[in-house]
Amino acid sequence: MNHIQKSFGSFHALKGVDFTVRSGEVHALLGANGAGKSTLMKILCGVYDEYQGAIVKNGEHVSIRSPRDAKKHGIQVVHQEVDVALIPYLSVAENIMLDAQVSTRKRFVRWRNLHDQAKAALKQLGVKLDVRREVSTLTLSEKQQVLIARAIVQQVQFLILDEPTAPLSVEETKYLFKVIRQLAENGVGVIYISHRLQEVFDIADRVTVVRDGVHVATKAISETNVEEVISFMLGREFGEEFPKEVVPIHDTLFSVDHLSWEDKLEDISLSVREGEIVGIAGLVGAGKTELCRSLFGLTDHVSGEVKVGNRRLALNKPPYYYIENGIALVPEERRKEGILVEESIASNLTLPGLANFTTFSFLHRSKEQKEAKRTVQEVGIKASSIQQKVGTLSGGNQQKVAIGKWLLQDADVYLFDEPTKGVDIGSKSDIFQLINGLAKKGKGIVYATCEFNELIGIADRIYVMYDGRIVKELSRREATQEIIFYYAAGGEKTG
Repeated sequence: MNHIQKSFGSFHALKGVDFTVRSGEVHALLGANGAGKSTLMKILCGVYDEYQGAIVKNGEHVSIRSPRDAKKHGIQVVHQEVDVALIPYLSVAENIMLDAQVSTRKRFVRWRNLHDQAKAALKQLGVKLDVRREVSTLTLSEKQQVLIARAIVQQVQFLILDEPTAPLSVEETKYLFKVIRQLAENGVGVIYISHRLQEVFDIADRVTVVRDGVHVATKAISETNVEEVISFMLGREFGEEFPKEVVPIHDTLFSVDHLSWEDKLEDISLSVREGEIVGIAGLVGAGKTELCRSLFGLTDHVSGEVKVGNRRLALNKPPYYYIENGIALVPEERRKEGILVEESIASNLTLPGLANFTTFSFLHRSKEQKEAKRTVQEVGIKASSIQQKVGTLSGGNQQKVAIGKWLLQDADVYLFDEPTKGVDIGSKSDIFQLINGLAKKGKGIVYATCEFNELIGIADRIYVMYDGRIVKELSRREATQEIIFYYAAGGEKTG
């Protein structure tokens, strides 16, 4: 890609970016949210047909003005937002073979062949899935595997992976890396986009960094390090990634006793004090998301006891009951459950507390906009205006909207489920500062993640989950990544 330029009105998203991928290499493309990497890849995939510059393949200029053009040239992409790219009511096999079926002129489907090809693609990934299962019944990690299988089932020459390991477990990530290396050995050029820098150094041959729509650097992985890449991304040294602040911790604000949910959660007990950040550590499938959802009324048949302050809450109530009782949830799948992508920033921010902006069902627009503007400044959302659709924002800014809407509601307890998933390193710092700010106000924070280094940096205490149970409680002083991983991977429970 030579001297690629792209503008949206007066905003110059790309300012003459060069990017080269060799057959048989894994090339990482990095940059903070809003740096231009997604725009660059959308041009390569044919999503944007209006741009300046040239795309050259094997020494010849090629025209890519549509996704069909991109696929014709062997360019495939695995998107970060898996639910957007899959058809939930079709089977695993149908989703894997979807592009291949659409591009064929055959009028009839040979179901045995379709199932066999889908099985072969999954086998290459080292994944065992029933290809006849409906995609809507799959977990997030299984959906991601279906997307990867869809890409490799075709004659791919260049594969773009956008945050591919975000929903995957450690073992699933190892399988993926094995497949990526095999694809590279077979001559496929892999473009790897990730905010997990250690992964980049594990899998990539070269790395390119873009910042503010400009190409900053391209280096062989062997000739750089994490610190230098971060400085390229931010334009400055990044001294303290997890700015934990000392906050007074007071009485118990939130307590959970003997919480159980069918075969997903077993006898969960935990507590959170005023001003305390409590981490919930666990690998994919440990039960972190199920715990957060059960505490917000998104599950049925939960038993146990939950208290906010001295108030004992009823269980198995709808979410608005828990909102009224001071609980807020920032879910893992923000585009599906945390924000309304087709609505404005203002509408999203004021939604949980809409009653505060209405009289007899009439909305006070001026009051709504005033509070929305204040929250945008407080949270640090980068946007052209509060009327911009949330779906057009970068991932980090979308997450800030998902958090900001609860600041207006002024909850007592904040449940964060993988809050930095798919978020660049600069936005991570902003989110950590927001969470520290909530702790300063005496709020109780539950921070659930599989990013153990984040918990060590920001949490006051850490509960480790395995197979739907809490198997270990660690103080900030005791916690190391090795100890957390030991218990998260099924190490012996010691209390």
